[in-house]
Amino acid sequence: MIVNKPLEATGPHLHDAQTEDHPHASAGQGDSTVFDPAIGDILRRTKGLTPSQVEQVLAYQQEHELKFGEAAVQLGFAKAEDVMWALAQQFHYPYAPGESQGLVADELVAANQPFSDDVESFRDIRAQLVLGVLAAEPRPALAIVSPNIGDGKSFIAANLAVAFSQLPGRTLIVDADLRTPRLHDVFATEGTKGLSSILMGRAEAAVVVPVPHLPNLYLLPAGTVPPNPTELIQRTAFAMLLREFQSKFDYVLVDTPAAAHGSDARIIATRCGASLVVGRQNRSRVPDLQKLVRLLSKDPLKMAGVLVNEF
Repeated sequence: MIVNKPLEATGPHLHDAQTEDHPHASAGQGDSTVFDPAIGDILRRTKGLTPSQVEQVLAYQQEHELKFGEAAVQLGFAKAEDVMWALAQQFHYPYAPGESQGLVADELVAANQPFSDDVESFRDIRAQLVLGVLAAEPRPALAIVSPNIGDGKSFIAANLAVAFSQLPGRTLIVDADLRTPRLHDVFATEGTKGLSSILMGRAEAAVVVPVPHLPNLYLLPAGTVPPNPTELIQRTAFAMLLREFQSKFDYVLVDTPAAAHGSDARIIATRCGASLVVGRQNRSRVPDLQKLVRLLSKDPLKMAGVLVNEF
């Protein structure tokens, strides 16, 4: 959880976000009314449930006081992933189980398991950010920073990006880790062209790529690892690029190198205007986190707080 204090660590165990199944829900305004189909209708149309099976599920649901999806699974008429997919369709929630296999890494839990308890923690973090450091106008970009390699910084950045992409608007995640980039692997994209290409003046078209199955999410990979990463991100071009992204995207998240590599993360965070520090439970040392927070506090940027990664 994020707190607006210099240093505090809490865990991500929160409640499940799955919403109860319900019959046709409508919301009217003026002469227009929007109807969302019930899960039973979605499963019948897309997963082949017969009218007879739907009636059996409804009867079983009432008898055992279950949600429609749970009843369908217990009767063997649908799989759990079918129900999650139907929920996603019902609530207009980007989610593609099965279809996304091999397109995004298993660690992208916010895309692969959007209704799990663990993913609810990312929604809570997102809410705190939107109501906190990202409430400023103009909205800053958010740098995700950590003291050491292996703290799970890229994991947190990638899943937060997915969570933000499920809000209205467009989200961009930038891999500014020009030392040990990972996001092109996480999102299964080609990683030889990207940020380093732009900063070296060798960018080709379409270096910002859409993420498959997540229609509001875009990725700028790190590109080829350069011999001079610190010098590249200190160029005026990097700050100008971030400002351009902030004008074109609703949310901009930036993954950074571990602070152990040097000053890269601090420079990037200052350019972004806001930062979130990530540590790892039973791994990160409190003095390292405190040192990083102190360094960032000296710069003109907004501190979101410290997040302890329990995954």
